Amino acid sequence: MAEWLNNTFYGFDNGIFHAFHDLAVAAGGFFTPLFKAVSVIGEKGIIFFVLAIVLMLFAKTRKSGVCMFGALCVGAIITSLILKNVIARVRPYDAGYREFWEFVGGAQSDSYCFPSGHTTMITAAMTAMFICFNKKWSWAGFCGVLLMGVSRVYLIAHYATDVIGGIIVGAVSAVIAYFITKLIFFLLEKYKDKKFCAWCLNFDIRSCFKKKSDAENESQEK
Repeated sequence: MAEWLNNTFYGFDNGIFHAFHDLAVAAGGFFTPLFKAVSVIGEKGIIFFVLAIVLMLFAKTRKSGVCMFGALCVGAIITSLILKNVIARVRPYDAGYREFWEFVGGAQSDSYCFPSGHTTMITAAMTAMFICFNKKWSWAGFCGVLLMGVSRVYLIAHYATDVIGGIIVGAVSAVIAYFITKLIFFLLEKYKDKKFCAWCLNFDIRSCFKKKSDAENESQEK
């Protein structure tokens, strides 16, 4: 499969690499720190997992948080556990683009490269956000997807086709997570008379601080 990808999309991937390398040379490496920072932010999808957990702490955004968390998990399973190992596409810096990679000083990875894990994670998170939140502003998250994809190719960590694959996997993962989330909350609503289900639906982290504040006020009054 890796050989088929390399042969079929060679012209496309090679052209993109040369375009970004020419940009890096012409700009004197000006964009390199930015793209390195973007890649670090997306490492392992940690920042998106944290965001999902924070959303789950509030009753109003819990469903969105569960959807995002689920999308990230599904994306990680499909990308890191299945596709990367099945397709086994080696990194571009080990397949003829080492000079480009050394010029930008990109980081090395021990894993295979198709699809892009960074792009999968941010696409899964932003698609879940787009599905669950107001469409008037949540679409802006896809600008982050584009920036992440560009950074991975610019740093010679991935082929352009790896990034496209990551976008597809991330979007599909979010849709799968959305329907799983709908099922979870359907069951919670159905059994909301049960203490655990009611807690899952109604718990809000702000109530903990409110109780603490009320207790402090009562103590001061006494």
